Amino acid sequence: VQLQASGGGLVQPGGSLRLSCSGSGFSLDYYSIGWFRQAPGMEREGVSCITSHDGLTYYGNSVKGRFTIASDNAKNAFYLQMNSLKPEDTAVYYCAAGCYADLHEYDYFGQGTQVTVSS
Repeated sequence: VQLQASGGGLVQPGGSLRLSCSGSGFSLDYYSIGWFRQAPGMEREGVSCITSHDGLTYYGNSVKGRFTIASDNAKNAFYLQMNSLKPEDTAVYYCAAGCYADLHEYDYFGQGTQVTVSS
């Protein structure tokens, strides 16, 4: 299982970014996929997950209503649309395969992409 996140960058507060993740070695038809983030000196924080068995989406409380996860199973790719970004959203974002509704565990993930929200 290999995953590669992209699309990070520097954005002003209130702005938007769309992260992308390309995956190989597994199928989105059978794996739940999602995102987590980690800021310097902070614990990993679950951001979102789409569970494969029912297609339901889950979000962390801090991003609910601002972030949207989507997948394109034909391309084996998935995305995280981030709107109304805040400085506290600054972190390295990782895409993952094998996630769960509680957003606590992620089985496979690759290198992340840095998101910096600053004026």
